[in-house]
Amino acid sequence: MNDWTYGLLALLPIAISAVLLIGLQWPAKRAMPVTLGVTALLALYVWDMTGNRVTASIIQGLLITVSVLWIVFGAIFLLNTLKHTGAIQIIRQGFTEVSPDRRIQAIIVAWCFGTFIEGASGFGTPAAIAAPLLVAVGFPALAAVLMGMMIQSTPVSFGAIGTPVVIGVTNGLDSNYIGTQLAEKGSSWEQFLQLITNEVAITHAIIGTLMPLLMVVMLTRFFGENKRWREGLEIAPFALFAGVAFTVPYALTGIFLGPEFPSLLGGLISMVIVVSGAKRGWFMPKTIWKFAPKSSWPNTWLGSLVVEQKAVLTSRISPLSAWMPYILVSVMLVCSRVFTELKSLLISINFSWTDILGQTGISATISPLYLPGGLLIVAALFAALFHCRGTDCFAPLKHAGKDSLKTVVGAGFVLVFTIPMVRIFINSGVNLSDIPSMPMAGADLFANIFGAAFPLVSPLIGALGAFIAGSNTVSNMMFSQFQFEAANTLGISSAMMVSMQAVGAAAGNMVAIHNVVAASATVGLLGQEGAILRKTIIPTTYYVVAAGIIAMIAVYGFNLSDPLLG
Repeated sequence: MNDWTYGLLALLPIAISAVLLIGLQWPAKRAMPVTLGVTALLALYVWDMTGNRVTASIIQGLLITVSVLWIVFGAIFLLNTLKHTGAIQIIRQGFTEVSPDRRIQAIIVAWCFGTFIEGASGFGTPAAIAAPLLVAVGFPALAAVLMGMMIQSTPVSFGAIGTPVVIGVTNGLDSNYIGTQLAEKGSSWEQFLQLITNEVAITHAIIGTLMPLLMVVMLTRFFGENKRWREGLEIAPFALFAGVAFTVPYALTGIFLGPEFPSLLGGLISMVIVVSGAKRGWFMPKTIWKFAPKSSWPNTWLGSLVVEQKAVLTSRISPLSAWMPYILVSVMLVCSRVFTELKSLLISINFSWTDILGQTGISATISPLYLPGGLLIVAALFAALFHCRGTDCFAPLKHAGKDSLKTVVGAGFVLVFTIPMVRIFINSGVNLSDIPSMPMAGADLFANIFGAAFPLVSPLIGALGAFIAGSNTVSNMMFSQFQFEAANTLGISSAMMVSMQAVGAAAGNMVAIHNVVAASATVGLLGQEGAILRKTIIPTTYYVVAAGIIAMIAVYGFNLSDPLLG
């Protein structure tokens, strides 16, 4: 077979999952087992992987699934604990006092709070936290997941204290060889990585400023009583204000401080500015927009997560106390990622399996205290003690645990097929026929088809990597070197192409299948993955197309260069 055939076959699992989920509207619990089967057959009979390596990849995927479910359980457990202590009633009331307008609430909870959580933690945590919180405030479960997924875009490239760039790009490129080349030209690897960071930050800032507006437009069009885009556009001044409040400090932080803190500081600053502005009436809409009565909502909008409108200990809980568990989570996430000794301590407590099934080079590690799930559970325990002083602290935890386990079991069934499929796809580069991995074969196909127009599709390659892997970091590891080599072949800026990889991979998180499943699980909404993907593909398309246009203008319009081009 030739390279084109391998490229087309490599894209087959992606095409099948898209057709089944989006076209035929199958639930993920039916679609993903089929996709896993197809991927395994390709790995065995086309890519010539050994059965041992395919099996090891599946086991690795199952262990990673445990990590994802741990995060999901932690997010739901915290919310359910707050539900049973009554603190969630105070949080809901607080958002209503800022504004009863659901569009304002979506921007503050999902965009401002979510971008901060992304900067601190990443790996799907913002959607897992924001979606159930929006349901608690009164959003339909489907709308809450959509809002949670849409924030998996602009902040993602610098999420988890810059992991997608610091770890993903660095490990995705041959940094030693590139560093030697740069030294010969009077530059360095550190300067090159900072150049990539600058271009990622600026591109995201340009595109991401419109994301809050796109979020509320999607909200009013798909979940409004009148189904009008215009009702979202009515809030354009406030939405753009919220966009700029994040993207300006975000870009400046990336340029002057590096890749670790843009999303973290941008989210924190935007929360302060936007909430303060909303309370003062800045750029507020003339009319208040709300959902139709809940009795009229379709069943497809509803999840199993229910937050009752009853007061439980609420008279004892102040707004600051109600928010304290989430504040504690944020502080713990930041400290566990910034302070090396604490990070090492938490990571050291782990369950690991090196060389699964012997000499495969495939390993997996679960660090329950370092993963956000462990920190969320600590915050839930704190909430029960803090909010139930003098009463039975165990009762809220017992009820919360029971409710949360039911939700996680449903998500687990889908993820045990989705993530193993991803690991086979990624691990396919080690085979008996010395064929490039499935991701690389697919990327080569794009490069051969588009030639000099490659910058236009460079972000799409990153997005497809994230769609498969559910991770900006993993997509960057898979494709950064390919983007670098393609740029060298075309004689264009390699730093710009690698930055487009990172930007596209961030956008791809909005349609990453296992992120959709994980976010849906937090609100008890399973079986609607296709409906969510049909909506999130809209902002993903906007992001990828806009990034491609920016890349073409930068490379061919402004003749953007970098140290390797002289």
